[in-house]
Amino acid sequence: MTTPDAARVLAQFLDADGALHTIPTKRRKQLVVLDHVAQAFELGVVYPEVDVNAVLRRFHPDVAALRRYLVDDGFLTREANQYWRSGGTVALDEGRGPGPGPASDVMRSGAPDDRSA
Repeated sequence: MTTPDAARVLAQFLDADGALHTIPTKRRKQLVVLDHVAQAFELGVVYPEVDVNAVLRRFHPDVAALRRYLVDDGFLTREANQYWRSGGTVALDEGRGPGPGPASDVMRSGAPDDRSA
């Protein structure tokens, strides 16, 4: 479930294919977009940088900027060119589809248990 405000922000910045027209400069809008992008990464999965770039390229050609924003804002964690999702909205109710939910659904965590995967 997406909040009405988040849905408006995403509609403003995403095209029909889900790619970003531009990366928002206003902080609140940028966080909504980054949360959306972070959901493309599975929790508990460690990604090499090349795979992170491939996922981010689906959203915007400036993968370096997106990657930096995601790490700086705590959505992804980086260690030795390995990345894992460490924040963002998480659907706690399995019956609910993906997307931002209430504040209680926001999870921040450290590294996944098995980073050698």
